[in-house]
Amino acid sequence: MTAPAPTSRSRWIQEWDPEDETFWKNTGEKVARRNLYFSVLSEHIGFSIWTLWSVLVLFMGPEYGLTPADKFLLTSMVTLVGAVVRVPYTFAVAIFGGRNWTIISAGLLLVPTVAAFAVMKPGTSFDTFLWIGLLAGIGGGNFASSMTNINAFFPLRKKGWALGLNAGGGNVGVAAIQLVALAVIGANGGPRVLLGIYIPLIVVAAVCAALFMDNIENVKNDTGAAVDAAKDPHTWIMSFLYIGTFGSFIGYSFAFGQVLTNQFGRTPLQATYLTFMGPLLGSLIRPVGGWLADKYGGSKITLYNYVGMAAATAVLVAAGMQKSLPLFVVAFVVLFALAGLGNGSTFKMIPGIFHTKALAEGLEGEEAVTYGRRLSGASMGLIGAVGALGGVGINLAFRQSFLSYGSGTGAFVAFLVFYGLCFAVTWAVYLRRPAVRDRATAATEAKAQLSYAEV
Repeated sequence: MTAPAPTSRSRWIQEWDPEDETFWKNTGEKVARRNLYFSVLSEHIGFSIWTLWSVLVLFMGPEYGLTPADKFLLTSMVTLVGAVVRVPYTFAVAIFGGRNWTIISAGLLLVPTVAAFAVMKPGTSFDTFLWIGLLAGIGGGNFASSMTNINAFFPLRKKGWALGLNAGGGNVGVAAIQLVALAVIGANGGPRVLLGIYIPLIVVAAVCAALFMDNIENVKNDTGAAVDAAKDPHTWIMSFLYIGTFGSFIGYSFAFGQVLTNQFGRTPLQATYLTFMGPLLGSLIRPVGGWLADKYGGSKITLYNYVGMAAATAVLVAAGMQKSLPLFVVAFVVLFALAGLGNGSTFKMIPGIFHTKALAEGLEGEEAVTYGRRLSGASMGLIGAVGALGGVGINLAFRQSFLSYGSGTGAFVAFLVFYGLCFAVTWAVYLRRPAVRDRATAATEAKAQLSYAEV
């Protein structure tokens, strides 16, 4: 089987079967990789615009009249919009086509960027900054549409690597905008310089999508799959676990700089020198999480990862109480890395879980693959949206912690408890051996449990 070449006019691929090894080897892999790379570019810019205000608030000194609580509220609301729009963005791929929606979603990033360029000056009201910041939240939706699109291009055996690379490359956009901000601040430039740099980059991402990406004809919205995914308890369990990994990554990305400036008295330049390291490492290591999950099982990697996240958080609590900046920064960077690793392992679990359910229900071969792809694709947008809400919770927790205690230590204690819950859920649902009741039931449950352990 060979892949029909997309037409230059519409770039629609009429037939796509990545599970067919001959098709994949001959032409499928080349086409899938090309779409993956340019999807990463667009998603990368989307993440940069979504987290734009994590950097802009560092530029906003006393002359802007904003309190630390105002800034945490602002970044919380930007995170919230990014989480909510992930749901419609997931379905947009099937309505418009992966290539076409990538062009549209990239172009939409011009709206918040140009708007921020227009209002970014002292004397602008907090309400105005809040409304303009909300527009930047649309950048968070690019992740959902990109992951849904790339999920359709790759076979099950390659999804961990492909989805990890796609998400990791996008996540690097968080560190990238912080590095660009560092250069701008170091050169005594203002926030409008930063915004002016990103406007042409958005145009480049949209043009590259138009020139090099494809639509898959047989990717359709299945409202029944969406309903089935919403009813499935594993969708909500994985949403909870994704709050712990991606919610941590995006929440800390917004909050790290503010914690350094408010708790440790760092200047914006000093804070930016430190803040980019965590998001950069967390982004680069995400594909490693997917690769490890492919090799050892996503549930095992996720379980041990939560142990590491809890330990790093405990160190952060101690560093905050001792007011040790070096220890605090090292522990925070480690926590970022573990959050990125967990992002890769949890997302790898999703298609495997639904494929395992298909096998448990007696489906085999292509029928089982189709069932798993149908429900995993429908659930990814919902899981991604709920997971991103963790970023909202983190920024609100920091806001309350600073209002109540003058530091972020109280918030870190709450996060430590949450990671313990994530560990318990992962073990109880995907790794715990069932209690023996009778021989037939025990054999059936053990087989199912083993399958989930390999997810």
